[in-house]
Amino acid sequence: MTATALPPRSDPATFRRALGHVPTSVCVVTTSDQNGPTGMTVGSFTSISLDPALVGFFADSASTTLLRLRHAGHFTVNILSDAQGAICQAFARKHGDRLADVPLVSGEHPAPRVAGAIGWIDCGLESVVTVGDHELVVGRVLDLDVPSVPSGPLVFFRGALCQLDTRTVPSRGTWQRDHYAEW
Repeated sequence: MTATALPPRSDPATFRRALGHVPTSVCVVTTSDQNGPTGMTVGSFTSISLDPALVGFFADSASTTLLRLRHAGHFTVNILSDAQGAICQAFARKHGDRLADVPLVSGEHPAPRVAGAIGWIDCGLESVVTVGDHELVVGRVLDLDVPSVPSGPLVFFRGALCQLDTRTVPSRGTWQRDHYAEW
């Protein structure tokens, strides 16, 4: 087996189906350059470091939005609410006007924010690293907020957009840092 091949009993569809069992957050990454605002849906957003504060996501190496983000040197991660499935789908389109009917909000940071998002993280572009057919985009956190929006996050699971069952979500602060030591 070569380093780039899937295991013998696997194929891309099986690979995708297996990894679809890992729930992921759904975010829209926005940026703005000389051509105006643009953005893309990502399902790979993660925190990377607390000191310095770094976050990251993966984008297809062929993405024209990624190219614009690299030239702009900044971006905002918009954490979508469970009521923003249509916005997720708009920014996931390969062609057409992704910004049509998407309410954007301006802030002090040059990248626009998605109105109604349950959180936003303004970033400066720290680095971009090629990993397979994707690029790991690392951003240095410049500002962030989680406005008081009474909704849960949008989640992607088994090939579909989902909502968390708020009856099973623990209240804020019930998970203690000491629990990490048990892992």
